[in-house]
Amino acid sequence: MLMRTDPFREIDRIAEQFFGTTSRPAVMHLDAYRDGDHFYAAFDLPGVDPDSIDCTVERNVLTVRAQRRRPTGERVEMVAAERPMGTFSRQLFLGDTLDTDKLEAGYDNGVLTLRIPVAERAKPRRVTVTATGNGRKEINA
Repeated sequence: MLMRTDPFREIDRIAEQFFGTTSRPAVMHLDAYRDGDHFYAAFDLPGVDPDSIDCTVERNVLTVRAQRRRPTGERVEMVAAERPMGTFSRQLFLGDTLDTDKLEAGYDNGVLTLRIPVAERAKPRRVTVTATGNGRKEINA
């Protein structure tokens, strides 16, 4: 039996994994950083309706979903359609050192910013060292 192969099929499959398709857009980009006692995650979501953004935390997994739709209507005629549309999704695994119960989210200028405080138990603390009469040290935490 003969099989016909398409040498470009594998290239297309790999490109779809990295760049997405119209039915499954590419991943949303993010910056994550710590500033003092807070951890920040900023997701690029330009053109996304804020009402379509869904942010959930289950155990230590943060999931962000958002949807971008094309304009629709009887009089709408698409001339160019290059921006990825559909549902975007991203998951982050958060450490136990973050207090997800106090997570705050804001959406401004196409950027979703999450602010998560560092848990009290994870913050650095000073340990008192005292000396006893015979030259031994006693450490109190």
